[in-house]
Amino acid sequence: MAILGWTLIILLFIVGMAGAVYPILPGALAIYLAFFVYGWFFSFASFNVWFWIIQTVIVVALFIADYVVGAWGVKKFGGSRASVIGSTIGIIIGPFVIPAFGLIIGPFLGAFIGELIAGSNASKAAKVGAGSMLGLLSSTVVKIVLQLIMVILFFIWIV
Repeated sequence: MAILGWTLIILLFIVGMAGAVYPILPGALAIYLAFFVYGWFFSFASFNVWFWIIQTVIVVALFIADYVVGAWGVKKFGGSRASVIGSTIGIIIGPFVIPAFGLIIGPFLGAFIGELIAGSNASKAAKVGAGSMLGLLSSTVVKIVLQLIMVILFFIWIV
């Protein structure tokens, strides 16, 4: 049973970290679920109230950062609401339409098209698209760091 428990925990950690880069995967929620799997297979005794508060705050911060940082990149470069929406759509469908590069091209094209729809010229739309990519990359770095902190805290708490 212990092997199954640790296998599930490690798989959830892998899915969680992959979710930091690939937005279709559950990311932080998979890591959070791993804590429950540990509790169900082994014991919840290692986790006190501070563990759950800290981990929950990190998960909430991840959700906020995911949307705020991406939108910040678009807005910082002068993007409109249409380009923020386009960038979000691009993040979701880009990896499916262009499997190898869609994660980067999708938000750029989404913001670019959204900004063109909003009435901007191609130069401004390209600048906003670049801002979208900057926001995505910044958001990804933040997610990777915070999710690594979640995993490290887990191991610190159970030792």
